Amino acid sequence: MPDSIPTMMKSISIAEPGGPAVLREIDYPVPRPGSSDVLIRVAAAGVNRPDVLQRLGKYPVPHDASPLPGLEVAGEIVAVGDAVDRWQAGDQVMALTHGGGYAEFCAVDGGHCLPIPAGLSFVEAAAIPETFFTVWYNVFTRCRLASGETFLVHGGSSGIGTTAIQLAKAHDCFVIATAGSDDKCDFCEQLGADKAFNYRSEDWQAGVLDATGGRGVDVLLDMVAGPYTQKNLECMARDGRCCIIAFLQGSKVELDLRIVLSKRLTLTGSTLRPQAVAEKARIAADLEREVLPLLESGRVRPVVHETFALESAPAAHQLMESSRHMGKIVLTMNHSAREVATHD
Repeated sequence: MPDSIPTMMKSISIAEPGGPAVLREIDYPVPRPGSSDVLIRVAAAGVNRPDVLQRLGKYPVPHDASPLPGLEVAGEIVAVGDAVDRWQAGDQVMALTHGGGYAEFCAVDGGHCLPIPAGLSFVEAAAIPETFFTVWYNVFTRCRLASGETFLVHGGSSGIGTTAIQLAKAHDCFVIATAGSDDKCDFCEQLGADKAFNYRSEDWQAGVLDATGGRGVDVLLDMVAGPYTQKNLECMARDGRCCIIAFLQGSKVELDLRIVLSKRLTLTGSTLRPQAVAEKARIAADLEREVLPLLESGRVRPVVHETFALESAPAAHQLMESSRHMGKIVLTMNHSAREVATHD
């Protein structure tokens, strides 16, 4: 690597499973990029629910992943592996990481990087990869959401939810969301949702069926599972596709599956991190072709609720767990204060 790159960096480690206080700022060796990797000088890193689960000891780290948390970053490439053709030092990118994002430098497979859309800051760019990869892969690739269909997302004010609402609306779908307060429901509708239901004060299942004239939705993206699962199936239209990506209310549930047969439903799901390197590269290519133009035109935008300095990662996790946020939470690096504001 170039001599200008330090051997040690500031990073956030998980000292032991537990609450936000177990996140500690430490000096950690700068990773060396493999032959297909790039090394990014991180300007900003997104905070996501899997980071919280990893901190709690409930999200096993893959054997080939960095032990440091952080699944998405934006910054400047400072070194490239021998097999990397597309990128070079000086390129500014956003990237899906295999861990290690909560740090001043992060090694990332070159195929998992994307150019930063014109007009977006590093902070906004860091809020894109994890949620956009997840939504595109599950909603559009696996569940094949198409123009004119109806779409329901639970947790509409979350990072996943804000992304899903905007992408579905950009594809001319009728969009429904659920959220945990009236303010959050208003926020979802401002983003483009045609209907939003407060699951704490409304019967969202009845609301969904009423909003669709009793037909139900064609595609549903669920992060809740547990007691929502049976209701989800009952809210589906004939030939509907329901995708589960998380289990905020539990992974075990008793179901009456007769409705799956009578409505010819598809119940599927996935998690992003364990996907093969080549599969993630294919998702990146899809995003560059189909979604970056939407971001560059402003039809779709990353929604950032709040930023924290790297050393304030515990406070960022506290906010994440409180569910008070609407949109993404992002960490910024002190060494990149100038670059966080804008990029060339």
